[in-house]
Amino acid sequence: MTRTLIVAGEILPLHTPFRISRGVKTAAQVVTVAIVQDGVAGRGECVPYPRYGENAESTILAIEAAREAIEQGVTRQELLELMPAGAARNAVDCALWDLELQRAGSDIAAALGLDKPLRPIVTAMTVGLDTPDRMAAAAAALADTPLLKVKVDRNDPAAQIRSVRAARRTRK
Repeated sequence: MTRTLIVAGEILPLHTPFRISRGVKTAAQVVTVAIVQDGVAGRGECVPYPRYGENAESTILAIEAAREAIEQGVTRQELLELMPAGAARNAVDCALWDLELQRAGSDIAAALGLDKPLRPIVTAMTVGLDTPDRMAAAAAALADTPLLKVKVDRNDPAAQIRSVRAARRTRK
């Protein structure tokens, strides 16, 4: 079995700045992984979190340190022993799942032994910190999103929540 590992770091600019209590992000730092075997590419990605001591460089180095084992055919189970939990292992694990399922012509529901396909999972979208008016506009733009997570600050959290609620009511 011959595998090829491809690892890359990317900086993806965000459409709008994302504000939370710890700061503002204007771009997402993403590490992508592809594991190619027999012409099939399994793909995975991760976002390293500085809060956990991760960055793109350390994540890429962690993946590169496991290159030989990955290219020699490490399994998802063996990966748990090979790499510590974190962004790097997550990206490789996702790529291995994808590769395995594509090569088997299967999907995740079948791999998990389920009778039927998985239903879509509701995912929360976040309205970042801003003025109440801007937060209302952000909530209105997410009108079709069933679940919102709202970031508030100490200045006037009640006004921020009221503005988001009002924007959601007027859009329904």
